[in-house]
Amino acid sequence: MRLSSKGRYGVRALFDIAFHNDGGPTQVRLIARRQGIPPRFLEQIFQDLKKAGLVVSKRGPKGGYALAKPSEEIRVGDIVRALEGPVVLSSPDEGAKGDPHSRAVTDAALADLAERIEGCLDEMSVADLCQRGEAQGIRRKPPRRYVYAI
Repeated sequence: MRLSSKGRYGVRALFDIAFHNDGGPTQVRLIARRQGIPPRFLEQIFQDLKKAGLVVSKRGPKGGYALAKPSEEIRVGDIVRALEGPVVLSSPDEGAKGDPHSRAVTDAALADLAERIEGCLDEMSVADLCQRGEAQGIRRKPPRRYVYAI
């Protein structure tokens, strides 16, 4: 099984929002620059993530895309399913030759494996990715500090 660019970029984009902006509105151009994702493709990805209820959008100068719920509640599996669909390792072989009972055994085994893969994806949250980023020493965007001079 191989995850497409769309799925990988989606995971990276939500990690970016959570890690660099604490889940708050982040402009596509900033995410695209930090993650090396083409901005137009990222916009398409965000449309799918928005339909899935994983992100919300905000217009205006301080707008962008934000997480729709806390990063602890967004699973990598949620992102992958929103962009790629369910994990499927086998498909019905219409018109296939051979013993259908033998095929049923392998199809059932592959369905079990697909379920286990989805379970692994669901074990990791976006917050877990942020913890990994911190553990690897990736610098977060520094918080905005306002300096007032009178």
